[in-house]
Amino acid sequence: MTDAKDAKTQAAAEATAAGGKPTGAPRAPEAPGAPGVPEQGGAAPADSGGSWDDGLIARRAGEKGSAEGLDALDGLPELPGASRGDSEAHTPIGGAYGGPLRTRLDALGELVGLSRTRVEGAVLAEAGRVLDEAAARQRLSSRHTVVAIAGATGSGKSTLFNALAEVPISETGLRRPTTSAPIACTWSDGAAGLLDRLAIPGRLRRRPLAGGDGDEELHGLVLVDLPDHDSAVVRHRDQVDRVLALVDAVIWVVDPEKYADAALHERYLRPLAGHAEITFVVLNQIDRLPGDAADQVLDDLRRLLDDDGMALGEHGEPGATVLSVSALTGQGVGELRDLLGRFVQERGAAALRLTADVDAAALKLRSAYVAEGRAGLGERSREQFTDRLAWAVGAVAAGETAEREWHRNAGRACGTPWLRLWRWYESKRTPGGGETPAAPAVVEDELTARQRVEQAVRTVVEEASAGLPEPWAHSVREAAVRGAQGLPEELDELAVTAGPPPGRPPRPAWWPAAVLAQASMTLLQIFGALWLVGQIVGALEPGLLPPVLVMLAGIVGGPFVEWACGAAARGPARRYGQDAERRLREAAAGCGRARVLDPIAAELMRYREVREQYVTVSRTGA
Repeated sequence: MTDAKDAKTQAAAEATAAGGKPTGAPRAPEAPGAPGVPEQGGAAPADSGGSWDDGLIARRAGEKGSAEGLDALDGLPELPGASRGDSEAHTPIGGAYGGPLRTRLDALGELVGLSRTRVEGAVLAEAGRVLDEAAARQRLSSRHTVVAIAGATGSGKSTLFNALAEVPISETGLRRPTTSAPIACTWSDGAAGLLDRLAIPGRLRRRPLAGGDGDEELHGLVLVDLPDHDSAVVRHRDQVDRVLALVDAVIWVVDPEKYADAALHERYLRPLAGHAEITFVVLNQIDRLPGDAADQVLDDLRRLLDDDGMALGEHGEPGATVLSVSALTGQGVGELRDLLGRFVQERGAAALRLTADVDAAALKLRSAYVAEGRAGLGERSREQFTDRLAWAVGAVAAGETAEREWHRNAGRACGTPWLRLWRWYESKRTPGGGETPAAPAVVEDELTARQRVEQAVRTVVEEASAGLPEPWAHSVREAAVRGAQGLPEELDELAVTAGPPPGRPPRPAWWPAAVLAQASMTLLQIFGALWLVGQIVGALEPGLLPPVLVMLAGIVGGPFVEWACGAAARGPARRYGQDAERRLREAAAGCGRARVLDPIAAELMRYREVREQYVTVSRTGA
């Protein structure tokens, strides 16, 4: 094969010499697309004094090479059945992805579906694109591997493309940019669907050899020559970006002058560092480097790739393949062909590309799904929220009021009539003693209660959303705010319906006995007083001690019965107040749970679901 190349080169040199121009002399710039226009380094200096001459790079052999532009490609063999604007009929032969990739793609689909209403579309755009491309690639041939050759202006990528195909397919020359549209070369049938996906027209689809399929080890290879990624034409750069997002692998061609170009590393190699296993980095034009300079440049290139975060496939480790070639002399081209052949025959490039795309999408989604710490709403937060609502609705005050009312009712039933008469007299004598509170105080209490409810909702939302990614924290806040609308009004209604029933509290069974005892004490007092009056007026026999003792028994017994009833009523009154407080607390808790806690819990549950899907997508325990 090398002998054939040398023969072609010698023939071209002799033809040039016969035309009146010495082979080593400088060549004047020719028209774009004319034969012999060099691609690698612009106009060549004179050969005198040992200067380098690249005039033989990619010279076209034969008469077909004299046409200009892409029209020169029309004379080369096209894919069978392909014509301008048409593509061969395609039968989908792709298979379903299996193993971890299938699981991760399914999880990514679930993740996107569960997050559409919570996470912004811009955040999910890359994940959606990966899913779309995975579905599209699955429908196409799994026997073919699409490899793009990309590089900067003058790097020699088109010359390398022709060297791999062993026939001048892609135009080379001094004119920049030389390649204006992607050109494809396929080594076997069945790749029409893949080329349609890349939007490569039939007139730009070629075979490596006229009437043949090329090397057997490259069967299944679809090689695409791209325009310059640093082209001055914006349309060319857009084409590069579009095709790079669709191919299975990429060969980056760099030259000794621009291998450290910031545009290449910052725009492509660094963002695509996770795609190292489907990346080839080829240092071209090493024939221009003297001595061991090629090794030094190659080592510096490896250092730059390592700085970009791209793993290098050395010592059996997975990573990018880095090697040096000279497309002009053929040095290293055979090794690159062998590597491509093994890479294509493994038929795993499409899965590797999709795996790297899923990794990149998961990394972009990390901030939307990974919480700082343990997110959730603990039992303590729920209890504190219930306590705040109970305090806002006045459950504690209602319980204390119910307890005092029970005590007051006990005092009315078991107290001495003289004490009750005194209390009635005092209430009548005190101005405004029976009036209700003024309206402004009630309004102030309502405002205070509303503020307490709002504060309780804000506090529980802060505790529930602490550490959550911003989209989900925002979703929790929205759910709580929607549920809290109308919560103060509903709590006000509960304070009336769930509070102590109107009227007097129920009386225990022992109250009639206590009332009878108090009445007996009162009768003793009256009987003793009448007995003493009868003795004074002479109606009864004198005897001061008996009536006095009877009257003292009634006087002492009445307060004693009242005290005993108060002591006996303390426990039931406390339980009555606690029951009233519990009923109001439970009603407030149920209302708060239905309106605030349950929506928050639903959002947290959805976050846990998508978090589990994200862990599956990212293949980590984040």
